[in-house]
Amino acid sequence: MKNYIFLIVLVFISCQSSEKQKDSKTSNPSFDAPPEWAKEAIWYQIFAERFRNGDPQNDPSPDDIRGAYPGFVPEKWAITPWTQDWYAPDPYFDQVQGKKDMAGYPIENFGQLSRLRRYGGDLQGVINKIDYLDSLGITAIYFNPLNAAPSEHKYDAMSWRHIDPNFGPSPKKDRDIMAQEIPDDPATWQMTGADQMFVELVQQLHQRGIRVILDYSWNHTGTEFWAWQDLLKHQSQSKYKDWYWVQNFDDPKTPENEFEYRGWFGVKDLPEIKETQYQTHETAVELFEGNIYSGEVKAHIFNIVEKWLDPNGDGNLTDGIDGFRLDVAAEIPLGFWRDFRKKVRSINPNAYLLGEIWWEQYPDKLMDPSRVLEGDIFDGVMNYRWYRISRRFFGKAPKPIDPTAFVDSLKFLASNLRKSSTYAMMNLAGSHDTPRIATSLFNQELKYKYRAEPSNNNTYKIHKPDTQTRIHQKLLLAHQFTFVGAPHIWAGDEMGMWGADMGDTRKPLIWDDYDFQNELVHPLNIPKPEDPVKFDQDLFQYYRTLIQIRKKYKVLMDGDLDFIHVDDLNNSLAYSRFDTHHEVLVVFNLAKTPQKIQLPLKFETEYSTVLGGKISTHTSESIGVELAPESFSILTSQR
Repeated sequence: MKNYIFLIVLVFISCQSSEKQKDSKTSNPSFDAPPEWAKEAIWYQIFAERFRNGDPQNDPSPDDIRGAYPGFVPEKWAITPWTQDWYAPDPYFDQVQGKKDMAGYPIENFGQLSRLRRYGGDLQGVINKIDYLDSLGITAIYFNPLNAAPSEHKYDAMSWRHIDPNFGPSPKKDRDIMAQEIPDDPATWQMTGADQMFVELVQQLHQRGIRVILDYSWNHTGTEFWAWQDLLKHQSQSKYKDWYWVQNFDDPKTPENEFEYRGWFGVKDLPEIKETQYQTHETAVELFEGNIYSGEVKAHIFNIVEKWLDPNGDGNLTDGIDGFRLDVAAEIPLGFWRDFRKKVRSINPNAYLLGEIWWEQYPDKLMDPSRVLEGDIFDGVMNYRWYRISRRFFGKAPKPIDPTAFVDSLKFLASNLRKSSTYAMMNLAGSHDTPRIATSLFNQELKYKYRAEPSNNNTYKIHKPDTQTRIHQKLLLAHQFTFVGAPHIWAGDEMGMWGADMGDTRKPLIWDDYDFQNELVHPLNIPKPEDPVKFDQDLFQYYRTLIQIRKKYKVLMDGDLDFIHVDDLNNSLAYSRFDTHHEVLVVFNLAKTPQKIQLPLKFETEYSTVLGGKISTHTSESIGVELAPESFSILTSQR
């Protein structure tokens, strides 16, 4: 009887979950429209290797990381302790420093050395923290690549079709399964333990109302990728010789190795997939027409798309992912992306496609994404342009701008985009490829992502940000969670983490049940403050409050936008998010003195404060708000 009752409970929970997901997927958008849920998303980005080590038994071994940077594994290599001072050297660093990496460059700085580190983060670690994610209030997760790869970042795929064995419960068994398959024949593919664990994770997240998208880079693979390995072995006789940009094959009649190929931006451990035309990005990155050269490559990619959108192929999408984040999207021909959208939407009409559209010319010119947001390619892009201008206004970085310039810039960013695209944007303030928001704002005098790590800037501040930086961070976050576009959290920002560009932003997360060493070491062996490393409960609650406010007031997700107060003289700004029934007011005082600000109202009803500020006057037409220096207020109508 006990087992029978338990079975009934399980069936009920499963039905409830399936119905919840069914309801969320029945309102299919038109082909050219973003899914409705995209503008309601509160994104959380997870870099699995640094999220949580839930199963030490699956930690990478030296064999598992062969093929990754720097091209060899030192004899003393071992997993790095999770709680170690980030810049403290690992025991094997002295076996690496001064040697040359796979591209022939000397290994000289901490950024290079840190790429050898592994901490053992895995899917079990994510499963163990689902309650944490749910309590934070996020509604969508963007996973950095989970595909099998020897690096920590997984953009150097050895297999696109499988989850990395070290993220799952049975690495050795998974590798045995992979070895039995014919990689380009999906009829031979099997579900590994890591694959199955990922599907289970997706289902558990869906039960909490949390969507999932996976990060893939179709632009390149790693050198351990099965097709590349065949190409290296068989050269011009390989059946995969048209998959990559090979410039010269080796001539077996000569002692020299004449083999030459193109790597992504010259990076030799990332050989590039061949397109119908070659586009150089040396002086600027430009969108270009064309397609992937080999039909077999496209077919392979599309088979992987099918696998993760509908893992068991039964048409019930509750066990599948909800879309893709597409890496270096501007460096892949637009014709491929149009075909990709058709394939994805034919399986799941509610799938979300997010492009990484970033630099046109580093470090000053960000790319205009309008061409990929017309309805035939992506639903949204990573909105780096929004962050850079918001960093200038709220963080005065690298120099202050007045409210008028900020508003004009925001309007310009949206001027050539469809309204639906602006709402489907991912508004991010930090990621695995940028300094953390706190460190970015702390280094106030520098351009966005420019000389943003100690290896290329010995004055870059890598210690704990000061109180003034936290003030700027909280102001910017209040804007992020009340503005048009879906807010994004780089995992750990809500914990109070700091970190410089690239590797340093990928520190292991500072969970509150761990005791971390203080950060004392500077990678350049120069003095720095000693900083305790602890989970910031106050900042976590602040993020949680902003998330709750955004979820409670629907106009913050899909309401119209009206800038109702722009005062350069007093450095204050306010905007209204509204629809025909409701209004939320957001007002900022960036001045160093208190202010009383009068705001017009759209409805003749009572208004109240949601967070911050104090109402001083209230009529049917306007409301007065008292604001402390460098503060904000969120108010709402009672209709």
